[in-house]
Amino acid sequence: MRIIETKTYEDMSKQAANIIASVVTLKPDCMLGLATGSSPIGTYEELVKKYEAGELDFSEVTTVNLDEYKGLPKENKQSYYYFMHDNLFDKVNIKPENTHLPDGTNLDSEEEAARYEALVQSLGTVDLQLLGLGRNGHIGFNEPGDSFVEPTHCVDLKESTIEANKRFFESADDVPKQAYSMGIGTIMRAKKILVVVSGEDKAQALKDTICGPISPKVPGTILRLHPDVTIVADEAAMSLMK
Repeated sequence: MRIIETKTYEDMSKQAANIIASVVTLKPDCMLGLATGSSPIGTYEELVKKYEAGELDFSEVTTVNLDEYKGLPKENKQSYYYFMHDNLFDKVNIKPENTHLPDGTNLDSEEEAARYEALVQSLGTVDLQLLGLGRNGHIGFNEPGDSFVEPTHCVDLKESTIEANKRFFESADDVPKQAYSMGIGTIMRAKKILVVVSGEDKAQALKDTICGPISPKVPGTILRLHPDVTIVADEAAMSLMK
């Protein structure tokens, strides 16, 4: 595991974007696993800047997203479909048919989880998987539990996750209570994993992920078993690691 500490969120975003850009440059037809939430927004902004400067070409890139809220239509501004188009897809030359997310409008949990898992596997191996880290140590929407769930599945979101995400909605009551998420096994099959972590509120989760016992109670700890993981974290997120 490689850990890069940066001074600020902006520096973290630039470092992460540089890592992703190197993968796209070296392998133009690469497959990227993408994350949502506040942590990677700056990274996507930096990738858009590189595209606009003529430094990056997304025309052959394929993407698969980690997760999607169950029950939200694509046009809902809080859906991850909307998020990805608003922050990246509509601002670069990626082909719409090469972008893939779970279908939050499919309310049949077993059917949608199986469909998306089969789709991801059919596309090949993810060259780089981008992750954030939840305040409770979740990756994707793999919440703390008694075991690591390997395939794509429907998750009952923890109260702490709903509380953390309510800032994007009018109230906590409006936050969906379930989401589709790639499983731990799906994530761990990626060739490279890049984790972006920002803010003092993530400091304990980051410390537990790096230093605590490997346990499904802190899902991020499983990343220590992957052969190629880079964590880019700002000073605030690293504050408990001194």
